[in-house]
Amino acid sequence: PTTSKMAASVREKQTVALKRMLNFNAPPLKNTAAEPVWKVLIYDRFGQDIISPLLSVKELRDMGITLHLLLHSDRDPIPDVPAIYFVMPTEENIDRICQDLRNQLYESYYLNFISAISRSKLEDIASAALAANAVSQVTKVFDQYLNFITLEDDMFILCHQNKELISYHAINRPDIQDTDMDAIMDTIVDSLFCFFVTLGAVPIIRCPRGNAAEMVAVKLDKKLRENLRDARNSLFTGDSMAAGQFSFQRPLFVLADRNVDMATPLHHTWTYQALIHDVLDFHLNRVMMEEGAGAEPSPAGARPKKKSRKTYDLTAADKFWQKHKGSPFPEVAESVQEELDTYRAQEDEVKRLKSIMGLEGEDEGAISMLSDNTAKLTSAVSSLPELLEKKRLIDLHTNVATAVLDHIKSRKLDVYFEYEEKLMSKSTLDKSLLDIISDPDAGTPEDKMRLFLIYYITTQQAPTEVRAHETELNGTDKVHRLVFNQQIDKAFTKMASTPANYGNSGVKPMGLFSRVMNTGSQFVMEGVKNLVLKQHNLPVTRILDNLMEMKSHPETDDYRYFDPKMLRGSESSIPRNKNPFQEAIVFVVGGGNYIEYQNLVDYTKSKQGKKVVYGCSELFNSAQFIKQVRAADCSDMMLL
Repeated sequence: PTTSKMAASVREKQTVALKRMLNFNAPPLKNTAAEPVWKVLIYDRFGQDIISPLLSVKELRDMGITLHLLLHSDRDPIPDVPAIYFVMPTEENIDRICQDLRNQLYESYYLNFISAISRSKLEDIASAALAANAVSQVTKVFDQYLNFITLEDDMFILCHQNKELISYHAINRPDIQDTDMDAIMDTIVDSLFCFFVTLGAVPIIRCPRGNAAEMVAVKLDKKLRENLRDARNSLFTGDSMAAGQFSFQRPLFVLADRNVDMATPLHHTWTYQALIHDVLDFHLNRVMMEEGAGAEPSPAGARPKKKSRKTYDLTAADKFWQKHKGSPFPEVAESVQEELDTYRAQEDEVKRLKSIMGLEGEDEGAISMLSDNTAKLTSAVSSLPELLEKKRLIDLHTNVATAVLDHIKSRKLDVYFEYEEKLMSKSTLDKSLLDIISDPDAGTPEDKMRLFLIYYITTQQAPTEVRAHETELNGTDKVHRLVFNQQIDKAFTKMASTPANYGNSGVKPMGLFSRVMNTGSQFVMEGVKNLVLKQHNLPVTRILDNLMEMKSHPETDDYRYFDPKMLRGSESSIPRNKNPFQEAIVFVVGGGNYIEYQNLVDYTKSKQGKKVVYGCSELFNSAQFIKQVRAADCSDMMLL
C-alpha cells in the first residue's frame, strides 16, 4: 500500500470516482464476465467538461452507457432504462430534473450533483417526485464533490463553462463590489474543496497577503475546518481515508496570485504543448484544426471549398504525447520524423498482414471485429490493430506539428522566444527591440505587443528608441495605437510595480538540425533556430520551492500559514512544520498557462521523490490574457 496521498494521481482518483458513479455509486466489479447494466448518462456542460478529458466514448460504452445526452436537450422517454444524472445543482438544472420526473422519462433516477446540493433544492426535488408519483424511482441522490477538471496527472483547472465568472478580469475589475468579490471567492473555494475531498487530504495552506489569493486561503481554511469539526459527516474521515492511504505528511497547498508574474502569460514559448495552446485552438486536451487550410485555391468563380474542422484528442494513452509534450519544438519535429520513418519501414508488414486476413480493401475499423483461430491469423489479428493505432498517432502529430511549424515560420516565433528569454533572464541583448518591432515579417501586431509588454515589465520602462519611432510605427495599426497609448503604462505600471526575478537562464542556439533532414521530410526547419532550453525557475516555481523546502526568502517570508486541522485557528506566518514537504499543490488565482505548468514539471524532475500538482482557476493563452488585462484596467479603451 502506498503511503502517499498524491501517489495515486488526481487524474486517477477523479476517474475512479466517476467510474464508481457510473456503476450506480458502487465500486465497479473487477473482471466479471457479466454484461454491464445498460443505462443512459445525462449531464450538463459542466459534467461534460469533467468527464471528457478522463473517459472516452469507448470506456463509457464498456461501462454500459448507451447514450450520453445533455440535460437541456430534447430527450425522448426511454421508460425501461435507468438514468444517471451528473449535473451542477443550479436552479435551472433542478427545474429540468423535476420536469423529467413529471414526464416519466426513465425507469429510475440516480441523481449525482457535481457540487453539494443545498437543503432547499433537495426539497424541491422531493416535492416534484411526490407530485409525479415517482418517489420510488428516485433511487439515490449523491453529492460527488467533483467540481474541477483534471487535464493531466499533475494538472487541474476549475472550470471551462462560465469561466468568465471567476476570470482574471472578474477578479481585477476596478469597480468590483465586495458582494461580487465574495461570490467569486466562494465559487473558487467550492471547487478547491471538491479537489481536496477527491484527493482525500487536508493540506497546510500558505498564501501571500493582501490579494485575491489570501481571500481564497481564508475561506478555504474555514470551509475545511467546518467540515473536520463535524465528526459524523466529515468528508475527510471516510473509507477513502482508510489505512494505507494515510500519508505521514500532509501536502502543502500554495496559493499564488496571477499578478505576481505578468510576463510569463505573454511569453512566446518553445515547448510542444504550450505552443499548441498558444497558436492553435486547444481546449480540454482537444485540438481543433481546419483541414486543407493551405489547399490549392478554387477555380475563379467557383464557390470556395468548405473547410472541414478536424479534432484531435491528445490523451494520456498517447505515448508520443506523454513523452514529448514538454519537449522543445525542434526535438518534437525530429521525433515525429523518426516515427514516420520507422512506420514506413513497417508499411509492407501492414500490407502483408492485411492480405493474410483477406482484408486488402477493408475498412480498418472492421479489422478488429475478426476472430479466427489459425496461428497466422492470430498473430495478424493482434499486431495489425496495434500498427494501425501507431499510424493514427503519427498522422495526428504530423498534422498538429506541421500546423505549429507553419506559425513558427510565418511569424518568426523562434526570434521572439529567444529575445524574450534574454529579457526575462537579464542577459545581454544582441539587437534592439526596435529591430524586431519594425520588421514587417516578424510576427503579427499582437506578437509585437507581447514582446513590448515583456520588455516593459522586465525593465520597468518603455524603451526610448521605440518611443522615438512612435509615429512611423503608429500608422493605422490598432495594436500599435494601444502599445503607445499612455494608458497601457497605467495598466502595466500597477502590475509591474514588483519586478519578478526570472532567474539567470538563457537559451543556447545550436545550428540547424544536427541530422541532415532527408528531402522527403515533412519538417524542413530551414531558417528556424534550433534553440535548446536551459532550466530556470519562473516566479511561481520559485515561490513553491521556497515554501516546499522551508527556505527563508524575502519573497515568501511573510506568507500566511493555515492549518485547518488545528482546532483553534491561531493563524500565524510561523510554520509549525519545520521539515521540507514531499508533496505540494500550487494554485494560481486569476489563471495560469502551460509554460508555468511545464516549468513546474521540469523543476519536479530535478527533485528526487517529490510530487507537485499545478492548478489554476482557468487556462488562458496570451491573446486571451491580454484581452482580460485590457478589460480589467483599460475599460475606457475600446481598442481591439
